[in-house]
Amino acid sequence: MLNLYQDIRSSLHFNKFEIGDLLFAEYTCPLQQRMVGLWAEMDYLVHVVSGRKVWHTAEGDWPAEAGQTIFFRKGAAVVEQFFDHDFCLLLFFVPDAFVRDVVRELVRLPGAGPAAAPPAPPPAPSPDAAAFTALRVQPDVGLAAFLQSMIAYFARTEPPSEPLLRLKLEELVTSVVTGTHNPRLAAYFRSLADHDRPSLRAIMESNYRFRLTLEEFAALCHRSLSSFKRDFREAYGESPGKWLVARRLDHAAALLRGREMSVTEIAFECGFEDASHFSRAFRARFGTPPSAFRRGG
Repeated sequence: MLNLYQDIRSSLHFNKFEIGDLLFAEYTCPLQQRMVGLWAEMDYLVHVVSGRKVWHTAEGDWPAEAGQTIFFRKGAAVVEQFFDHDFCLLLFFVPDAFVRDVVRELVRLPGAGPAAAPPAPPPAPSPDAAAFTALRVQPDVGLAAFLQSMIAYFARTEPPSEPLLRLKLEELVTSVVTGTHNPRLAAYFRSLADHDRPSLRAIMESNYRFRLTLEEFAALCHRSLSSFKRDFREAYGESPGKWLVARRLDHAAALLRGREMSVTEIAFECGFEDASHFSRAFRARFGTPPSAFRRGG
């Protein structure tokens, strides 16, 4: 799968601004394939200027058209591309550490206590603020100001100063956290201030069906490979490789019984290299090939 963040950083074909780990990009070069698997070890914000795409995540499908903004949590997705219209989107990769610093600074500010806080947003539907793959960002004054500034910067021949870019992103994060238009995103940003690393369980449950290497899963979890393996065993009681195969096969069994998909499609959907590898692994676990399992055998 394509590492979106690293691909844009290393490419010479994008109009982009880089400040340390921060990456702002104007994306006008669609890949040639209609369906593209990609992942990013960093959260990112997508704003569509023209055209359309669909992000297929473990949680569902996220169509994005002109004028829409979506926040994607670090993880994998399959992006469906359409070539009937010119395409342009703005991508903003937002490191956890950046959000964490902004939120912690807000907490330290005078008047940032409960008495000065805005009305409390509705509670998130899940006790885990990271229990989502993507969120539609509802427009408000803060988002509009940020996007207007960024579109103007990308149109200029001279790049904006680094302090100005940082300030604009800080203002956006502050607007989300203190506003009421995007309560789930605000809750997620606040949760980043309470932890120095992402939730390993949240990352794995959202991405197990994608064909990523253990090194890539470790990068998603912001851990070295050895730390990832150790923390994974503490969380699940078994190795990540063994868990991934079992989890993918359980998901495949559910799809065989509940969806009208071919065995090959299910193998791809569940992160297996090919249908033959999937069939062998499935038979080893369930004692019957996928086709017979579907028939109730």
